[in-house]
Amino acid sequence: MFPDLEVSAVAATSLTVRSELTARRRWAVLAICALSMLLVGLDTTIVNVGLPAIGRGLGVGTRSLEWVVDAYTVILASLLISAGALADRLGRRRVFRWGLVVFGVASVACAVAPSLGALVAARAVQGIGASMLSPVALAIVVNAMPDPRERAQAIGIWASVFGLSMAAGPVAGGALIAALGWRSVFWINAPVIVAALVLSARFVPESRAPRARRPDLPGQVLLTVVVCLCVAVLIEGPRIGWASPPAWAAYLVAAAAAGGFVVVERRRREPLMELGLFRRPAFATAVLGAVAVFVALTVSLLLTTLYLQHGHGWTPLAAGAATLPLALGATVCAPLSGRLAGRYGARRPLLLAGAFLTAGGLILVDLRPDPDLRQLLPAYLLIGIGFGFANAPITNTAVSGLPPARAGVAGAITSTARQLGSAVGIAVAGGLVAGVGPAGLHRASRPGWLLVAACGLFLFVVAGAARQAAPSRPASARAARSRV
Repeated sequence: MFPDLEVSAVAATSLTVRSELTARRRWAVLAICALSMLLVGLDTTIVNVGLPAIGRGLGVGTRSLEWVVDAYTVILASLLISAGALADRLGRRRVFRWGLVVFGVASVACAVAPSLGALVAARAVQGIGASMLSPVALAIVVNAMPDPRERAQAIGIWASVFGLSMAAGPVAGGALIAALGWRSVFWINAPVIVAALVLSARFVPESRAPRARRPDLPGQVLLTVVVCLCVAVLIEGPRIGWASPPAWAAYLVAAAAAGGFVVVERRRREPLMELGLFRRPAFATAVLGAVAVFVALTVSLLLTTLYLQHGHGWTPLAAGAATLPLALGATVCAPLSGRLAGRYGARRPLLLAGAFLTAGGLILVDLRPDPDLRQLLPAYLLIGIGFGFANAPITNTAVSGLPPARAGVAGAITSTARQLGSAVGIAVAGGLVAGVGPAGLHRASRPGWLLVAACGLFLFVVAGAARQAAPSRPASARAARSRV
């Protein structure tokens, strides 16, 4: 009857369908990237609750077992920036898929490791694979979400999955160890790897930076030396002595490497780490905030494991179940934090994160000799809520205002900060309780809980810097409404 109107209606319907499919594709990409982050996060903390079982199975002590955790986190932290730059250069989907393969092979090697040395080596290779997943997944998400508001929500979901995996690691590890033994915490990665490989081939588009960056081998070597030495001293310091000749040698070499890294990066046209980013207060404080949040999380998880299992003979399942409030708080609050960050900016969720994290740490400063769930469960819930509110706004603050071409490196810096925080947290917690008998664990852990509270207080500083950087409302949204 009205052909022009019918053609217009069909065209409009077709446009709507195409737009809907495009939106579905974007959120499918987010789901696949979140699946990879589930792996990276779980393998950062799932091993914590299994350390006593691993020690019994391989016949080693607690001090040596710290390297089972930190061999993974140190290598991961050292290589994240290079992996982000490599993905910007060679293609993010390609590097992402390489990372899945390396991570999967290393997980199998961990599961069949016959000795502590073999397990630590396999964990280091696993860290190499994980370094190709974390920053690359974030860069893929950022490039798939062009709208700033949608991107903030997507980052919130992405960060919430990563945060959930970190918080849920002890629970999942305890259940797996109770049912199938400690090797199952590595076997569980295999089906997830296969699913991620299949889905990424189908849905994830290839993307790369418009102009390839040159590799920075000197910067990578110097950064690795700095990170490895700093964490090694924190782990081995209580055993070798903080003022011993080996410790002083490590201090001097780490300081020289750090100075050399700054000199090299300033002189290179395309540095590994763009030090100029740290001139932006919002970015610099967000990176430090990421370190603080993950120091607090890993200190909380490891002190809990040692206090309940070594101090009072709890099973891995029971110790993991005790941290369920932490996982619950992170699960519920992380998506809410992403929505708050997308609508109001990062300041509000960061203030909430700082308040809850500080309160949780202070409750546990006066830890009792015998476990009291009336003290433990509320404290873990508060820490989980603080962690859930913190992760998304810190990530969004760090990458906001940067062009998509720099998303890989910017995301890698914040991911490096997270893993460095995890490694430092493990080393600090282990150092606090090294050589302490079961009866003294509650007293030895008090400085650790004060550190958790101090990390929460630092988030108020991050919130102050984020307030200056966060726009109240995306300009693209205002322009769209004005056109309507």
